Amino acid sequence: MTATGLDILLRNTSSFRNRNIGLIVNQTSVTPELQYSWNILKEKGLHLTRIFSPEHGLFATEQDQISVSYQPEMDCEVVSLYGDTPDSLLPDKALLDNIDLILFDIQDVGSRYYTYVNTLALFMEAVSGRDIEIMVLDRPNPLGGNIIEGPLLDPAFRSFVGVFPIPVRHGMTTGELAHLYRVVKKLDVNLSVVAMEGWNRSMLFPETGLPWIPPSPNMPTYATAAVYPGMCLFEGINVSEGRGTTTPFQLSGAPFIKPYELAEHCTGYGLEGVLFRPVWFKPTFHKYCGEVIGGLWLQVTDHTLFKSFATGVAMTASLQELYPEHLHFLNGVYEFNDTLPAFDLLAGNSHIRTMILNAHNSCSIISSWQNDEAEFAEFKKGFHLYD
Repeated sequence: MTATGLDILLRNTSSFRNRNIGLIVNQTSVTPELQYSWNILKEKGLHLTRIFSPEHGLFATEQDQISVSYQPEMDCEVVSLYGDTPDSLLPDKALLDNIDLILFDIQDVGSRYYTYVNTLALFMEAVSGRDIEIMVLDRPNPLGGNIIEGPLLDPAFRSFVGVFPIPVRHGMTTGELAHLYRVVKKLDVNLSVVAMEGWNRSMLFPETGLPWIPPSPNMPTYATAAVYPGMCLFEGINVSEGRGTTTPFQLSGAPFIKPYELAEHCTGYGLEGVLFRPVWFKPTFHKYCGEVIGGLWLQVTDHTLFKSFATGVAMTASLQELYPEHLHFLNGVYEFNDTLPAFDLLAGNSHIRTMILNAHNSCSIISSWQNDEAEFAEFKKGFHLYD
């Protein structure tokens, strides 16, 4: 079984007993025996000053883009890093005055959009130049450390779903990303990483032997994480990404979709490692709540071949080709941004949406980011902590 950074830290905590410690954690910060880090650290005599919780809250009680107001009663103060304004994403400086060590321990899912590592990045910026150590207790990238997908983030499209200058599927652990961000942003941060034992870059999450703790309300299983890098794009179009069902992101649909027609069209792309199953379903909340709608279920047949981001883009291109009078790219406020379409913020540029609207074939769209993938594959090797 893979030993996480938390597991390694807990082997010897004596050197931390005189530290004033803050935690950035949620319910995924557990031992293999499912003990929460904050409980076991206190049992070992460490002084926990404050807990900072990310989007969704300490126990993932809130849906996406919902301000976290409720905090459970704990033995120490719990502060949300996800409120109603962009300023809420940063810690109040006064809350850092009595802290000299921050432990970050949250399970990531391997996609640039997923906001927990973005919370870490913004926190690193907030403490830059201060005498505060940030220690990342590393955890596996559920999607492995080798496959890279998607374009590099265009800096003009930076947002809370795009902070790191990386592709959508980045193939890095949280600790590796932290090192990368410190270098790229030239941050004056005392950063350390407690590396894992027993993890290598070819491993997918089921191979780690670790329990899957849903890191957010709509990430119930590893299977969800596997399709998320592509299907999260549907947050930017008027098609349900399966929220309001028990299998979000694996399911997608809308009232105007003819499931068999769409399945046949998507199958024609020849995408490897995935099958498209025609379905009808009824979301219980979010888009098309209470309506029976048609769509697809994504069945991954080979995780070593499956390219989630390419699949999500190809499916969007199919929807545009089949239902151009019905498909819309959404505008409005998305993760505190009201100037750029959500699809573009997620994609990291406007080129992909433009190519889809201009009826470029899926092969040319997918090939448009291959140079970015090759460039990043070489760049990220300088930050690898694992073989």
